[in-house]
Amino acid sequence: MSQDRTVSGEPDIASIASAFADPRRARVLMALADGRALPAGRLAEEAGVSASTISNHLTVLLNHELVAVEPQGRNRYYRLATSEVEGVLEALARLAPRTPITSLRAHTRAHAVRTARTCYRHLAGQAGVDLFQRLIGAGWVTGGDGLHHPDITGDRLSSPGKGNQYRLTREGTGALKAWGIPPERLSTGRPLRYCIDWTEQAHHLAGPLGTAITTRLFDLGWIVRGKVPRSIHVTPEGEAGLAALVSSR
Repeated sequence: MSQDRTVSGEPDIASIASAFADPRRARVLMALADGRALPAGRLAEEAGVSASTISNHLTVLLNHELVAVEPQGRNRYYRLATSEVEGVLEALARLAPRTPITSLRAHTRAHAVRTARTCYRHLAGQAGVDLFQRLIGAGWVTGGDGLHHPDITGDRLSSPGKGNQYRLTREGTGALKAWGIPPERLSTGRPLRYCIDWTEQAHHLAGPLGTAITTRLFDLGWIVRGKVPRSIHVTPEGEAGLAALVSSR
């Protein structure tokens, strides 16, 4: 009886890593890391890549299945192929050395990204970490303290992981439902996903619930997009609203 002798070898890490290695392609990927789909011209502008070379870089990223393309009329819109690509970007950002800040513009961009940004489609940076801490402090989330503990086995770059089994409490489920989060995103029975924030070295909420909460914040006007790619501003209404939301429960 014949047998299928096709056997998969080890992952070709070097091949996929080569797509991330070019700084211009890395900027393209980071520009898409907030979950948006952008046309090539806008993407080149946000990533600081010349219009004459953006198509070559996008071809490489498409060939490595790191981005996907969606034709819409005469335009082609590019987005990250999967949320796993964003996970790789966040992990690399934690390991990578920091570039020196030599200009006011660079300082402004760095400050904006650290203060509040989108990590794929959920809130990250100081604002994301602070939001997660508020949920834990209110008793809406249990299973950890929101801090990164590299000495604990299982405190992974992205979870559910074994080190922290964050879950919604009954109180948190009821409060978030009343606030407008879709019921299908709320469950006390499954672990919550989180990321280790690369600027804060602490946890921020990720996964479907993180996306749903961030979408709600946008819908209410409590957060708005900034001029720096991926950056977010918490509005005065958002500051007051979040404080009232948690303290009222």
